[in-house]
Amino acid sequence: MKNQVWKLFVTVMLLAVAVSACAAPAATEMPAAEAPMVEATEVPATEVPAAEVPASNLIPLPEVDPDAVSGDIISAGSSTVYPLSEAVAEEFTKEGFAGQVTIDSIGSGAGFERFCATGETDISNASRAIKTTEAEACAALTPARTPIEFRVGTDALAVVVSAENDFLTDVTKEELAKIYSSEAAKWSDIRPEWPAEDIQRFSPGTDSGTFDFFVEFVMQAAYGKETGEGMLLEAANLQFSEDDNVLVQGVEGSKYAIGYFGYAYYSENASKLKALSVDGVVPGFESAEDGSYALARPLYIYSDAEIIKSKPQVAAFINYYLTVVNDVIEGVGYFPASDDNLNASRQALLDALK
Repeated sequence: MKNQVWKLFVTVMLLAVAVSACAAPAATEMPAAEAPMVEATEVPATEVPAAEVPASNLIPLPEVDPDAVSGDIISAGSSTVYPLSEAVAEEFTKEGFAGQVTIDSIGSGAGFERFCATGETDISNASRAIKTTEAEACAALTPARTPIEFRVGTDALAVVVSAENDFLTDVTKEELAKIYSSEAAKWSDIRPEWPAEDIQRFSPGTDSGTFDFFVEFVMQAAYGKETGEGMLLEAANLQFSEDDNVLVQGVEGSKYAIGYFGYAYYSENASKLKALSVDGVVPGFESAEDGSYALARPLYIYSDAEIIKSKPQVAAFINYYLTVVNDVIEGVGYFPASDDNLNASRQALLDALK
């Protein structure tokens, strides 16, 4: 009997030791298991990226639901802005807008005529700022219109020759003016080492904002305000077109041709054309943004507060435009406007919506 009791006592003691041995590691492991949980609570992994990403510098705009508006939107103007507006309109339609967006590529001047002189359009696309005479025409309409300017991007005007051209890679602004003037007939008139071949000139039409920009910043800069445009218009072998694709085809067809148009049209045809540097600076995003490229220029759309208030579809489209433009503009071939310029456009829209 005593032996049985003794055996039971020993068994109980052995079990107690075993239980104690098993429990001890668990007690020492608990703090180690809890430590990572404490760290994760204090600095959640999901919060680290958010803390590292700087807040947007752009003024927020109201949410836009293209599916919630209907009606027609009519715009016209710059052939340069045309592919950008077309890209935005395509996205707007994909997002559910069931109305029709009409965009006519007719040149900035003709676009302002439709917007200000006849009041036919809701939005005017422009590769230059509106002129005083055009704004006055808007004011004379019944009801009167007050153009609101929305900066939507930046273009680096491309001066191009055929990919087959083997003598021309860079020009100065002064040489470019002479190339497009009645002062020169042959390439050798510009530089003696260039071929004694006729210069074949291609230019956007006189209703184009691109033409206006080129006249002001190239021709008038070289020959003066009174004679600069005339020097261009009197040049031989000069072909105009409001269709930039026609200009592309003309230039690529001859090694002695030269043309100028929006960077997007060069970008689409870079295998057939060669973009010249101007005063040693190549057109591109950085040179357009910092102003070192002499032929960088702003891109705009224009509308009017009463149009925006009375036509929800127009307000929604402009809102959407200013929301997504930086997402699509480089794919088109242009460069984003600075945050300051885009913010000015966003604020102008918010003011018009009040």
